[in-house]
Amino acid sequence: MSILDRFRLDGRIALVTAGSGPLFGSSISEALAEAGATLITASRSLERNESFAEDLRRRGFDAHAMQFDLENLDSIDLLHAKVLERFGRLDVLVNSALTRDGHTGGLQEQTAEVWRHCGAGDLAGLLRICQLFVADMAREGHGSIVNISSIYGVVANDPTIYEGTDMKQPPSYNFVKAGMINYTRYLASYYGHGGVRANCISPGGYSNEQPEAFVQRYNARVPLGRMMDNEDIQGAVVFLASDASRYVTGANLMVDGGWTIV
Repeated sequence: MSILDRFRLDGRIALVTAGSGPLFGSSISEALAEAGATLITASRSLERNESFAEDLRRRGFDAHAMQFDLENLDSIDLLHAKVLERFGRLDVLVNSALTRDGHTGGLQEQTAEVWRHCGAGDLAGLLRICQLFVADMAREGHGSIVNISSIYGVVANDPTIYEGTDMKQPPSYNFVKAGMINYTRYLASYYGHGGVRANCISPGGYSNEQPEAFVQRYNARVPLGRMMDNEDIQGAVVFLASDASRYVTGANLMVDGGWTIV
């Protein structure tokens, strides 16, 4: 098999949570579909997922839409059952969903209730979806889990880049993203003998119409001199999902333009 063939995902079944989202989700889904995977995109809005999947099918890709709510364990159980009923197995799980409207406010504005709300999806939901699918993957003897964390799961915030804006970085976000990284290592350690790999990607700041003052400070601090765009995460996801990374597990791949090295 050539090195380029190892990046192919033909015959693989891949699920991306929040896979039709306007930020990382849709980019990840598109990349996996282009690499040959049978793609399942799942989030709260079935209508949006159907529209996105239909667009991919018009481009010649094998794409399907399902619905689930990361904050609802019964919804996760139902998604798991539907994936197995329709496809028989899952080869690639990409966890890119995040609790909706949960991570808001700075330290003094956040409450215990905010943290409980975030934990319902970003902790309990992540636990449940991995519990279900990692067991299936281990029975099949193979599988790849890719969790999407953040630079703020690795390092603390730089408060100076937010000066002059109304932007605040909620501590709940740092908490769940840091936990996701070590949870990934746990999965890799316990399920490697079952043929399951678990890795993490920690992206840098994503260009999303932030205030100009913030963008200028961010760009000046990051070695590559710019924020992320839609395509920057795609290669990393395909690499970790495919046989090109078949001896890589428990890793946290920084896709941050060098943010965390300075």
